[in-house]
Amino acid sequence: MHFSTLSVSLGLFSATGWAAYVLEDDYFSGNFFDKFDFFVDEDPTHGFVDYQSQKAAADAGLINTTSSGAYMGVDHTNECPNGRPSVRISSNKSYNTGLVVIDLAHMPGSICGAWPAFWMLGPEWPNGGEIDIIEGVNDQVGNKATLHTGPGCSIDKSGDYSGTLKYTTCASGGDNNNGCQIAEDSDISYGTNFNNNGGGTYATEWTADYISVWFWPRGSCPEDVLGDSPSPSSWGTPFAKFQGDCNFGTSFKDQSLIFDTTFCGDWAGNAWANSTCASKADTCEVYVQDTPAAFTEAYWAINALKVYSANGESSPPISTYIETFTSIQYVTQPESSYVAQPTIQTAYPSTLAISTKYAGYVPVPESSSPVETSSPSETGTSYVPVVGSDGSVGYGSDTAASPPSDTGGGGGGGGGWFSNSNGVVDYNGGHGHGSRDLEAETRDRHARHLRAHKRHGKARL
Repeated sequence: MHFSTLSVSLGLFSATGWAAYVLEDDYFSGNFFDKFDFFVDEDPTHGFVDYQSQKAAADAGLINTTSSGAYMGVDHTNECPNGRPSVRISSNKSYNTGLVVIDLAHMPGSICGAWPAFWMLGPEWPNGGEIDIIEGVNDQVGNKATLHTGPGCSIDKSGDYSGTLKYTTCASGGDNNNGCQIAEDSDISYGTNFNNNGGGTYATEWTADYISVWFWPRGSCPEDVLGDSPSPSSWGTPFAKFQGDCNFGTSFKDQSLIFDTTFCGDWAGNAWANSTCASKADTCEVYVQDTPAAFTEAYWAINALKVYSANGESSPPISTYIETFTSIQYVTQPESSYVAQPTIQTAYPSTLAISTKYAGYVPVPESSSPVETSSPSETGTSYVPVVGSDGSVGYGSDTAASPPSDTGGGGGGGGGWFSNSNGVVDYNGGHGHGSRDLEAETRDRHARHLRAHKRHGKARL
């Protein structure tokens, strides 16, 4: 059971009709889900997930809209040998600079096996850019904002922000897929703690000179944040401000908004063996398959989602976000004080037919020693998925440990991932096989991942 005290605001335009930001799109001005495309292909991050079409998700009760919000969940009733049914949606409209504000009553909790994200993605990853606003895996506590770009983009420490700098090189691909990252230090910024505190609001400002991300716990956001003409300059210090040797107007382009909840795969699955989650099951996939009740809290409850453009002339507001304080109980779908155009509620069945195909994954261990702020093994304590130049997939931890003494020759034992002192990640295959020798057996899988990167637009890490 979850309760949410909703603090929202009404903003007014100036008499001239001009403001720093003006409302471009209110995603609750009509049917929320009609503004998104539902991704139904195989998960390019190799997650143990079965993405559903809009109709299938509605029929199974995985999505719902009311006059007070939108709900996106996962199957938490059935054992799922073919991957747990879930939803991944991408906005039909894309954007070039602007301000994105989202009020969440609930996000997927800090659940072993889960990998949820709210993010933005451009075409031809990484050259079109990627902005990870909310993302985490397993029992993660705080949120981390991350950027991925093509060559020639990095950040420095000069920005005014309250979070902790983790990585400075935004350019991704090949042996370094960390991206640049700043962590929100608040332990109520993500997952279960976020939900227990009643949710909150995230705002992301994207200009040619910087990208900033703010987080406000429930009841603490400025009055104009979800109004018709918000003014970020009055909001105080963001937890993340990405600034430095980068043109953020050209390194990020045609960005779509994406929500998804996947399971295991290249990050949550590979981090399993060396996490506290390993005590629950031998592998991430076994746990996700056999423990449906664990994912009851793996849902998004969205009160508001708005996109603003800079320095435009105002137009009549589509909807009004009104100051109010209400306690809401969540049972099967979210409630909030957000007022949108009414929609017709539909009764959904609670069961879903599941196929029987099951595929296992091998967890990849992490390193846990501290590092300095330099690229690519720059700072921080998070797991970061990485892709080798040959297409092999692993993950980089916070450290850049030296490679093992036997990196390919001889007839040694089993293999494993390692990162050298320069942060380059590779695979010690054992039995005389390095990662270059693994290409034949993994070519199709990894080529799909790098080509599409479709949790990057149709794919993603």
